[in-house]
Formats: sequence, C-alpha cells, structure tokens
Amino acid sequence: MERVNSMAIETSTPKKAPARQAPAKQAPAKQASAKQAPAKQASAKQAPAKQASAKQSPAKQSPAKQSPAKQAPAKQSPAKQAATGRDAARVARPVAEGERAPAFALPDHTGGILRSDSLARAPYVLYFYPKDDTPGCTREACGFRDAGSELARLGVRVLGVSADSPASHARFRAKYSLDFPLISDVDRTLMAAYGAFGKKVLYGKATEGVIRSTFLVDAAGVVRKAWRNVKVDGHVDQVLGALRDL
Repeated sequence: MERVNSMAIETSTPKKAPARQAPAKQAPAKQASAKQAPAKQASAKQAPAKQASAKQSPAKQSPAKQSPAKQAPAKQSPAKQAATGRDAARVARPVAEGERAPAFALPDHTGGILRSDSLARAPYVLYFYPKDDTPGCTREACGFRDAGSELARLGVRVLGVSADSPASHARFRAKYSLDFPLISDVDRTLMAAYGAFGKKVLYGKATEGVIRSTFLVDAAGVVRKAWRNVKVDGHVDQVLGALRDL
C-alpha cells in the first residue's frame, strides 16, 4: 500500500509541471505592449506635419505684405496738394497793374477755344462775373453791350468770364443780344490767375466765390488797370474813362 501511494505522489508531481509553464504563455502579452510602441512613434512622425503647416503659414501671409505696394498711389497726394497750394498762392498774390496778363486758352460760348494770343496787338477788357442771367451780372453785361459803339471807336474788345458752361453762355448772349464773347472758366484757372476768385462778403456773410473784377490789358499784353470788388452801377463809364487815357 505504501508503494502505491508513493507512485501516486510521483505521478502527481509531473502533472503540476505544466502549471508552472503558464507564466511563459503571458510573455507574448508583454510583447504586445512593445508592439504598441511604434504607434507612439507614429504620432511622433506626425509632428513634422505640424511644422510643415507652420512653415506654410508665412506663405499665406505674403499677400498681406504686398498691400503697402497697392497703396503706393496715395503717395502722390502731396503733389496734388502742391498744385492746390500753387493755385492758392496765385489767388493770394494776383496779377497786378504793370505786369503781363496771364495767358489762357478756354472755351467760349460757341464751344471753340479762344486763346489770349489771338488778342495780341490790340487792347481788350476782361471782366469776371459770378453767374449768367442774374440781376447784377445782366446789368453789367448790358452796360458793356450798350457801350459797344464807343468801344469799337477806341478799338477795344470786351470779353466776359464766368464758370458757366458754353451752352449757358450761348443762352445768355441770345437772350440779351450780347455782341461780345463769353468765356467758360469752369475750373476757375483764369480766375485764380487774376485773383477773381476767393473769400468775399455777400449779403453780410463771409463766403467764397467769384469776385466781380475787371482788367484793362493794353496792346502789349500788360495789365494797365485793375478794378476789384466792382460795383455794377457806373462801372462801364469808369472803364471807358480809363480807355480814353491810354
């Protein structure tokens, strides 16, 4: 009986041996975690992709750097301001008696261009007025019209200037049978040269506009007489008196 028991013990011992090998089967599980390590590296490989987008970001911002170049034309504004300053200077210091009359080439009531050089070798009267077919301007124009025969005897031409269009001048001439040219100075360039545009008092209020003025230019193209801030009544007689003294 004791032999049987000892054999039983011996046979039971080998049966327990496979149980000891069970931990060895878990080893692959540890390797599985090791296989996951490359997955962590995969995320590490994605890091350059983030840097790539970061490198591309300046390229997207590059058009914004070009925007100052598009604004370059705005740098020309000082030149325009300089031109405005020159005009202002001409108004502040208008042509004076004894100086050569400013040259011009402007449209008249016909739409054609009237040039100052076509008036050479003969005296002329150049008068500036605010607006066609208004009470004061109509009286002044009709005054020069009525003095036409005396002006012709003295060999003097009369020219009226305002900022009205050639079409407006044509209507004004036809309505009152004016027999002398009316010049259209829409940009007021000739007015600026003669100082016939600027600050003035109208009906007791300070304003800016055409300053009623008249200039007598002799045959040599020199301003012999200047009337500024003209009062319409009696003005044509003043001009005729100055013409007789030439």
